Amino acid sequence: MKKIIYTSTAPNPIGPYNQAVLWQGKEQQTLYTSGQIAINPKTGELETESLEKETHLVMKNLEEVLKAAGMNFNDVVKTSIFLSDMKSFAVVNKIYGGYFNEEDAPARETVEVANLPKFVNVEISAIAIRG
Repeated sequence: MKKIIYTSTAPNPIGPYNQAVLWQGKEQQTLYTSGQIAINPKTGELETESLEKETHLVMKNLEEVLKAAGMNFNDVVKTSIFLSDMKSFAVVNKIYGGYFNEEDAPARETVEVANLPKFVNVEISAIAIRG
C-alpha cells in the first residue's frame, strides 16, 4: 500500500510531487524521499549563505521527512547527493558523514549536475527501509 508522507517541519514541495512516499508491504516498509534542499521550513526562504549551513539544513530537512514516516538515519539504505560543483564534495561529505555511523552507512552516489532547483548548491534524497 502506498502512503504519502507530509510534515510541516520540512519544506513544502515546490512542484507536483510529495516529500516522500512510503510503501507498506507485509513485512517491511520502504520510504522514498524527494530531494531536499536548503529551504527553511518555517520561513520558506533559502538558506545558502555558506555551504556548511546549507548542507546541515538539507540533512535536517531530510531527517524531518524520515521522522514523519517513523524512521531515522539508521533506516537509510541509499542516498543520492547532487552537487552544483564537485569542488564542494569534501565539505558536504564531512557534514553528511556526521549524520551516519561509518560502519553501517548507506550506499550512495554523489554527482555534479549543471543546475539544481532554485540554483542551490546541494540536494540529497534517500531510500529507507524498516522491517
